Amino acid sequence: MRALVVDHSAPGRLALGTVADPEPGPDEVLVRISAISLNYGELPKSDDVAEGTVPGWDAAGVVERAAANGRGPKPGDRVITWGRNAGWAELRAVPVDELAALPDAVDFTAAAALPVAGLTALRALRTAGVRPGQRVAITGASGGVGRFAVQLAHQAGAEVYAFVGSPARGAGLAELGADRVLTDPAGLDEPVDVVLDNVGGSLLGELLGRTAPEGTVISIGATSGEPTPIQPYQLILGRLRLIGIQAGGNTGADLAHLVRLVAEGRLEASVDRVADWEQAGKTATALLNREIRGKAVLTLGRGGALGARCLLGALALGRG
Repeated sequence: MRALVVDHSAPGRLALGTVADPEPGPDEVLVRISAISLNYGELPKSDDVAEGTVPGWDAAGVVERAAANGRGPKPGDRVITWGRNAGWAELRAVPVDELAALPDAVDFTAAAALPVAGLTALRALRTAGVRPGQRVAITGASGGVGRFAVQLAHQAGAEVYAFVGSPARGAGLAELGADRVLTDPAGLDEPVDVVLDNVGGSLLGELLGRTAPEGTVISIGATSGEPTPIQPYQLILGRLRLIGIQAGGNTGADLAHLVRLVAEGRLEASVDRVADWEQAGKTATALLNREIRGKAVLTLGRGGALGARCLLGALALGRG
C-alpha cells in the first residue's frame, strides 16, 4: 500500500512511499483511509525519527475488514479513528475502542480534523474542571487545539483569554468565543483561574505568575521550544495545580460524543488548508512555520470533502 513515510531528504521530512499492508489483531478493524490531518506534535522534526516510519494519529475512512472477534463496526461503515501512529497510509489497523461510527452528515475532511485537537481540548477542560464564571487563558489559541478550546471554554460559561503570537494570528477568535485576544500576559487586568498551555517557554512562566490562588494549569504542549522558567514558590504559595495531559487512549466514547456534536452542527472547527496527500511535505512545512491557523487536512482521493471551513457542534464538557 502507499503511505506517507519519514524521508529526511524530502520537504517536511515526508514523502509518499510503499509499505506492507497492516495485519489487524483480533480486536482491530482494517480501515481504508480517505482523509488524514496533521498535528504539530507528530511531524518529524529531526533525524531521530527513523527513515521509513509511517506517522499519523488522525484518520477517517471506511471499514474494509471487521474485527475477527466480532466487536465493532462492519465492512462498509464510515469511521473516525485515533491511533499512536501509522495513520497516514491507505490502510490502517485500528483497535475497536479507538474509533467511532461516522454519520453520513459528517464528511471525511471534517472527521479527520477532529481526533487529536478535539480530544485534547475536551479532556484538558474536563481535567481543569472549568465552570461558569471562571477566567480561562488559552495559549496557542490560533492552532487546532486552541480553536477548539476557545469554543469549549466559552460554551462552559468561562471568560476566555486567547493568547496568540501576533494580532494576525488572532483573526476570528473573538467570533469563536474569545472575550479578549492577547499577545502578552501584561494585558491581563486580573489573575486567571485556569491556563490551558500549548506553548510553554517564557509565556507559560509569565502566566504562572498571573494565575489565581488554587488555580489550575494544564500543560498540553511546548511548541515554543524554549525552556520554561518555573519558580517553585509560584506553585507552592499559590497552591497551584500543574498537570500535563495527552489526548490518547480509550478514545472511542469521546470520539462518538464529538462526532454526534459535529453532526448536530453546534461547534465550528477551522480547517485552514486542505490538499491532496501528495502535498504532504509542503503542508507539513507550512504547519511547522506557523502559516496555518487551525487544522491542515490531506485527502487520499476517496470522498474527502474539500471545504476549508467545517461547521462542527457546540460541546458540553461531559460525554453527552
